[in-house]
Amino acid sequence: MVWVRSEHAGALAVVSAWLTAFIPWNVTYSSAVSGGSVLFVRFPFFQIRYAFGVPFADAVHVSDPLSAIAFQSGQTIAVAYQAWAVGAAVLAAAVAFAALYYAREGAVEAGPVDPVRLLGGLLGLTGVVLSAATALLWTRGFPGVPIPLGVVFCFVFAGVLLSVDRT
Repeated sequence: MVWVRSEHAGALAVVSAWLTAFIPWNVTYSSAVSGGSVLFVRFPFFQIRYAFGVPFADAVHVSDPLSAIAFQSGQTIAVAYQAWAVGAAVLAAAVAFAALYYAREGAVEAGPVDPVRLLGGLLGLTGVVLSAATALLWTRGFPGVPIPLGVVFCFVFAGVLLSVDRT
């Protein structure tokens, strides 16, 4: 079954990579953190932590994967944050390649690698790594249940891009 026509595959690949960068890969609500409730919304390149019941200026905290790793240093869940950083790096490579593909479509299409399949593979790899990060959060004692929202999109986009008939 063909999900997308071959002539639209390049545009879909670029949009899929860019869109994935804006979808939270993980959303976790926890009612067991420091006696209050906290919502974590983890996007590929940053995390928003919102603590309920405190003034807004103190309730919102934004961090990137590297500062989150530093904050979790020595904790059992630090490895989950390290996996998140790896997933973010893979996605950054996909987004950068998608920008190059958008800017220089003819040259990229003439290269030795099919850019649609490459982006599909990078999105699939991002999904695998962020799935591991989600599993590590869950199994290493992070309170709450992580919902891997963006991870699902990674796999869907990867599956569509890898199944495109490029003949």
